[in-house]
Amino acid sequence: MTSLCRRGFLLGVFLSIFLLTTVLGSFSSRAAADEGMWLFSNLPLKYLAEKYDFRPDDQWANKLMRSSVRFNVGGSASFVSPRGLVLTNHHVGSDTLQKLSSEGNDILANGFLARTTEDEIPAPDLELNQLLSINDVTAQVNKAVEGAADPAAAAAARRAVIAKIEKAASEKTGNRCDVITLYGGGRYHLYEYKKYTDVRLVWAPEADSAFFGGDADNFEYPRYCLDACLFRVYENDKPAVIEDYLKWNSAGPKEGELIFVSGNPGSTSRIFTTDALKYQRDIRMPDVLDFIRRREILLQQFSLGSPEKKRRANDETLSFQNSRKAYTGMLGGLQDPAYFAERVAEEKAMLDKLQSDPALRKYASAWQQIAELQAKRSALRDESFSLNTRVYRLARTFVRLAMEDQKPNEQRLPEFRDSGRESLERQILSPAKIYLDLERVKLADLLARTLEVRGGDSELAQVLLQGKSPTARADEIIANTRMHDAAFRKELYGGDRQSILTCGDPLIELALALDVEERRLRTANEELDEIERQAYAQIAEVLFAIDGTSVYPDATFTLRLTFGVVKGYEENGKMIPAFTKMTGAFQHQEDHGNAEPWVLPQSWHAARDRIPADMPLNFVSTADIIGGNSGSPVINKDLEMVGLIFDGNIQSLTSDFFYNEKQGRAISVHAGAITTALRNIYDAAHIADELEGQPQK
Repeated sequence: MTSLCRRGFLLGVFLSIFLLTTVLGSFSSRAAADEGMWLFSNLPLKYLAEKYDFRPDDQWANKLMRSSVRFNVGGSASFVSPRGLVLTNHHVGSDTLQKLSSEGNDILANGFLARTTEDEIPAPDLELNQLLSINDVTAQVNKAVEGAADPAAAAAARRAVIAKIEKAASEKTGNRCDVITLYGGGRYHLYEYKKYTDVRLVWAPEADSAFFGGDADNFEYPRYCLDACLFRVYENDKPAVIEDYLKWNSAGPKEGELIFVSGNPGSTSRIFTTDALKYQRDIRMPDVLDFIRRREILLQQFSLGSPEKKRRANDETLSFQNSRKAYTGMLGGLQDPAYFAERVAEEKAMLDKLQSDPALRKYASAWQQIAELQAKRSALRDESFSLNTRVYRLARTFVRLAMEDQKPNEQRLPEFRDSGRESLERQILSPAKIYLDLERVKLADLLARTLEVRGGDSELAQVLLQGKSPTARADEIIANTRMHDAAFRKELYGGDRQSILTCGDPLIELALALDVEERRLRTANEELDEIERQAYAQIAEVLFAIDGTSVYPDATFTLRLTFGVVKGYEENGKMIPAFTKMTGAFQHQEDHGNAEPWVLPQSWHAARDRIPADMPLNFVSTADIIGGNSGSPVINKDLEMVGLIFDGNIQSLTSDFFYNEKQGRAISVHAGAITTALRNIYDAAHIADELEGQPQK
């Protein structure tokens, strides 16, 4: 359950902290490194041909694109059979595994196997997205923003035209259509997705198998994790017929072999100016880490209450533990003076080049604009607060639905546009269980934290607490809310605007009371985002003038292609091998005294004699990955599935800001380990047969 996806995507849900994710990617020379998160519409074909003598054509790229899948909860996946079988990580599926679990039936911990399709369990609110097409709509977006009087007007005009484009495309195709900002506003692309909403769990191993070594081994390597699980998509209550899927290759890759990764990296910041990076280093990231540590302790304390409380908090606890390590690593990279000195020198060289070129000199002010914005971001951060518990988010969504639906589609907040309504409905009407005891302690802590930020005598504190302590106020709200009840939410959604706003639920009333202040802070941040977007768009124009679009854009949780070779690395004078073996997991347990978290499930011990001694379990490669890539397929040149991305090593944690080919490595589960485990450990030969394309018995 090491969670690359949560590091790059889900943490934003928990924290409600905005980070601009759509600025331009690295513009350093790619002559010596396999760096890059490439658009499927702009692959580095020349580089691949020159370095690897490999020339993928459009058919190759389109098949891989359509074989790839995005999980709406964060993370990547792929189709691996013509009958709708989808492979991802156990930790990507853990949100669903947790929702399908209950007291006495802990699927997340104990695993699951469907012996027939009739046994496959429907996920309560899962949506999978398959990218079908990419179209450039830059001219249409830019034309709408021309002549805007100020950043607020520009942001409104941009939001309106994007809403129109998305709605028109959705109505024409019947699919989900999103306009994606790339190159900091230098380009806008329309992505068309097919949605799969009938998704069912097929197989998941035990958590102790998927997350063997626990938090202690997290981001370390060598690893011995079977971090995989399988779902199936259905249409018309039958397994979907999938034309584009990846054929399985249990032999896996060889050391030194070129491999490709097709996934949805969440966010990178590789072109941030030095002033923007200083803000991240000195203000944002330390603040985020403080919150993560605080929440991790709270969840650990809650979990001590009983085994059932531990089960309820387990998925979120693991996510915050993972995020703490990830952000510590990212911050450590930014705090390295050598790294910063290199970035300062690169930036100075770029600005010197601008000043010497009359055609580009006009763009030099972009760097200064970004510098001036950082103080404003810091001031806004001092006012920011969050009540991001699940029940409060639901209440706020209903309040805003009542308000936003009164507006024309193009004037609504993006998450309430018509183009995304079905996905929104699926989330707010989800029947997944919500545990109020856990919601209560989180809400109490967030109320207390808001007082720490704003002060106990502030007007906001009076609105929040109503004369009570944070704990007493949280107790009162949670005792009287019905937002955890799916039937109540369905009733609210079926009513009119007034029935929502006057229902009397204390969380609805709280969301109403906070709406003006939350919108004020959101608008202020969006105006800064717009100024910064325009500044980075100017930087993009500089780089386009120098290199064309042969540079890749920063990650935006949309489909990208990365590549590299299977390769070990040197650490502390010792060579770290590219592969680990399944039998090595038993030795790893013994080396740690057979103590938690180095204890394999009983299923592994029972099958020990049936596991081939030379079967690889995990391997590392130089592929350039980041949060959101969890669950990405690893393929060879023949479009065969040879592995499954599930993590990066400790040296790769700086990848948000720069790529490290020397030691940074992507960690994958070997394809053969998955089929071996299915056959020899989990008595699931029927699934292994389906993966390997063998006749079903």
